[in-house]
Amino acid sequence: METRTHMIDILVIGAGAAGIRAAIAAHEAGQKVLVIGKSIKRDAHTVLAAGGINAVLGTVDPQDSWQQHFADTFIESYNLADPRTVELMVKEAPRAIAELESYGMPFARTAEGKIDQRYFGAHKYRRTCYVGDSTGRAVLYALADRADALGITVLEHQYVTRLLVEGGVCFGALAFDINTGERTAFLAASTVLATGGHTRLWRRSSSRADENTGDGMALALRAGAQLSDMELVQFHPTGMVAPESMVGTLVTEAVRGEGGRLYNALGERFMEKYDPERMELSTRDRVALANYTEIIEGRGGPNGGIFLDISHRTKEYILQKLPRMYQQFMDAQNLDISQKPMEVAPTAHYSMGGVVVEPDTHGTPIAGLYAAGEVTSGLHGANRLGGNSLAETVVFGRRAGEAATAYAQRNPAARPANALIDAASDELSAVIRTGTEHGRALERDLREVMWEHCGVVRDERRLTTGIAKLQALAERVERMNVQPNNDDGFRSLALAMDLRAALVTSEATMRGALLRRESRGAHQRYDYPELDNALTANILISLNANGQQAVTTKPVDAVSEELHGYLAEAQIALEGRLLE
Repeated sequence: METRTHMIDILVIGAGAAGIRAAIAAHEAGQKVLVIGKSIKRDAHTVLAAGGINAVLGTVDPQDSWQQHFADTFIESYNLADPRTVELMVKEAPRAIAELESYGMPFARTAEGKIDQRYFGAHKYRRTCYVGDSTGRAVLYALADRADALGITVLEHQYVTRLLVEGGVCFGALAFDINTGERTAFLAASTVLATGGHTRLWRRSSSRADENTGDGMALALRAGAQLSDMELVQFHPTGMVAPESMVGTLVTEAVRGEGGRLYNALGERFMEKYDPERMELSTRDRVALANYTEIIEGRGGPNGGIFLDISHRTKEYILQKLPRMYQQFMDAQNLDISQKPMEVAPTAHYSMGGVVVEPDTHGTPIAGLYAAGEVTSGLHGANRLGGNSLAETVVFGRRAGEAATAYAQRNPAARPANALIDAASDELSAVIRTGTEHGRALERDLREVMWEHCGVVRDERRLTTGIAKLQALAERVERMNVQPNNDDGFRSLALAMDLRAALVTSEATMRGALLRRESRGAHQRYDYPELDNALTANILISLNANGQQAVTTKPVDAVSEELHGYLAEAQIALEGRLLE
């Protein structure tokens, strides 16, 4: 199939909040920008982020400070976050909120007309700005409105199969149209990767189908970048358990933020056993582990979950603060959450590891390649605070876009050798074949392997077995039937590429989990239940000369003396709080 070329200053891969914010920054700096994404415009994964976006505004709790936001974030990362990345985010989040407000984002307001802020788990103060329980959608729509006003083009249904890298320099990417199969080499002076995480690889996942398969992470790894802390996957405490089509769908933390209570099948408010001080507003890793423990010890409900109850609030209050959750349960289960509790269970929700980037620019070691959002590592460590992810997208989306612009201005777009484009196209053509394996069955089996062997709690035996099962799945993927047709277009090819990327990121996750012989934050090991200070380090994945994954460790950078004092004042001990 013929491959056409498209020249641009800045190529942004991914049309979520991080990608659109990067595009806005580059456009406002005078660059010609193009955004390409797999999904339709305004329907990237960002729309599923429900509860809020964090920034120290002090509109509700004026005693809050960026230093306290830093302390809350770094402490709950279990000392694995990059201090510089955290500092940049907490300092610049208020600017990001002001930008979103100027773009028309309809934040909830106090009686005085200021932006309202709610509690989220493990935050000392109320610093989570919100739009009901649809904050992510509001963020994306505000950014999309701004991009439209600027005339930024967003191409839908574009699947990127390879970054075009030669001599350590990124020249753009090869992609195909999921509907028509048309191939395009998007050639750019610099490229921003904003493709999201890899949580769809678990059987219970808050992600939708055909997204968050780790394709961006796999692209970066194959191009010569490193991945970090892939084993650190946040299992949100509350995902739906019924009906089957909705299993894993997020039940936002805003429910607990607005006073939701957790009960087991015996009617016990069990968080009293796990965190009697913070109860349901404990950290996500702790609440998820508590929910998981109650379920596996036999105190779960009829669908294998525990119960989240907000019915002590009035229906009017729920419809004001949690309208989407109310509608979600009415539509899916005909359940009125103002009258009855919701049955929920942990669900794979967020990738805290990802592509290694430099904090200030979010650049990679590959010249001209930048990354932002959930595809990256550095901000969250072993446990992400709710509301920090949306702040991350807009703060570092802007920074990546600005840095990509600066690079492009120094290095105008150049065309790589035709052989590079031809090789990428030939590689894609080789995936199309008549085979005996069905893509959706392979996808289902991979998700089962990840849930059973690398789920909420892991151990060496299951991880080792899981890696062997991944290798067997890789052989089956090579026998997958990939035949584009008039009904589905080239979706079977997209699924095949998803599976190839998923196998890469799944292996990186299991290898990281195998090496991290401790329990820390979201990473829990039955066989190593204690935190090991010797593993206060980031686990790096790179490809060796044979194309195999190599695993190493890197110490976390030191916290500045000023901020170290804030950490000491927080007086929250990390040891002894993992497996009660």
